[in-house]
Amino acid sequence: MSTRNADPDVLLTDLYQLTMLQAYFDRSMHETAVFELFVRRLPRNRNFLVAAGLEQALDFLCALRFTERDVEDARRTGLFGDEFLAWLARLKFTGDVDALPEGTVFFADEPVLRVTAPLAEAQLVESRLVNIVHFQTLIASKAARCVLAAPGKTLVDFGMRRAHGADAALHAARASYLAGFTGTSTVSAQPAFGIPIFGTMAHSFIQAHASELEAFAHFVESQRGPVVLLIDTYDTIKGAERVVALARRLRGRKIDSVRLDSGDLAVLSREVRRTFDAAGLRDILIFASGGLDEHSVRALVGGGAPIDGFGIGTALDVSDDCPALDCVYKLQAYAGKARRKRSTGKATWPGRKQVFRRYADDGRFERDVLTVEGDPQSGAPLLEPVMRAGERSAGPTLATARRRAAEQLAKLPERLRRLEPCDPYSVEISAALRSLAARVDEEFT
Repeated sequence: MSTRNADPDVLLTDLYQLTMLQAYFDRSMHETAVFELFVRRLPRNRNFLVAAGLEQALDFLCALRFTERDVEDARRTGLFGDEFLAWLARLKFTGDVDALPEGTVFFADEPVLRVTAPLAEAQLVESRLVNIVHFQTLIASKAARCVLAAPGKTLVDFGMRRAHGADAALHAARASYLAGFTGTSTVSAQPAFGIPIFGTMAHSFIQAHASELEAFAHFVESQRGPVVLLIDTYDTIKGAERVVALARRLRGRKIDSVRLDSGDLAVLSREVRRTFDAAGLRDILIFASGGLDEHSVRALVGGGAPIDGFGIGTALDVSDDCPALDCVYKLQAYAGKARRKRSTGKATWPGRKQVFRRYADDGRFERDVLTVEGDPQSGAPLLEPVMRAGERSAGPTLATARRRAAEQLAKLPERLRRLEPCDPYSVEISAALRSLAARVDEEFT
């Protein structure tokens, strides 16, 4: 399986990962550890989250190596011993990973990913795993809200230019497509992931020509794919009228759609639609963009605006209303004993865990049960094995994850599908897990 998008820089981590590894090495602490990655609590403006980023997380684990340069860069810090650095040069990931399949809807406290490996290996990968899984989950969860707000509409990721770096732009395209977007304007997402790409034109193209009609005509002549004309550079309605004039002259080419990028989109889309319909151009679609998010899209769709698709940019790629999740990676067991953090407001549930999902008679989610692994529960277990002894299993494709996300969103209880906060979904903590926590507390008090 390709590791094209794995980040080879093993030093892209927090310093304390390496200083802890030096200490583990000095004390020969090499026994098996269990870490779980989860979200402590849902943000107020999220009723659910969508798991994403597992593919890139596994790419990272498979490619994990310290090159000669990495070792020398670490040596130059003066913080590490020679024997430890020689050991780092031989290090690779040999552990197991269990995870929620990408596209799975999940809730607070539920493990998204579990790493079981020698302590140093499991510790070292923390920072990058959180970095990878957190970001794509953040964007997929935002995108899912847009999908729910505009059922049946074309949705395109337009946010590359305002994403926080190249890696973020590329993986925002992936995460939004996984969650149900139709495609992206980010060209590299097609060779990287096979995601459909979409594009129109910029206002500068119109301004570079002597007239708007001339710009439209030149653009139509040069395009090898679908023709989308931007019609609001000067006057939206006059732009629509020029599209009509051009369409009547065309032979063997067609205008697929127009884009509105400013103004009152509800009013303008109706006027443009009337203009096209009156000219018999009912098959020209209307696409809208310009500072949109799930709330503005819902308002346009709910108000009956004749808009066939939406480009969603900045609000999506930076998840502007929720720029971070309380995503953490915590030790749950070491050397055969369950462990638990008890810090105020940050306590964890100990041990290796599994999540079981129960469904109502109508097929929608009813409640989840968080329990220790091996505790028999009714419902469908959510975590699956994805890597054993450092070798990944044949994982699902992005298309499979996209289908899963669609299926999961269809099974959400109605209240969770709304954009506004609602009563939280029930995640029950099993008696077995509570009992284990009590025993750990007693042992380590």
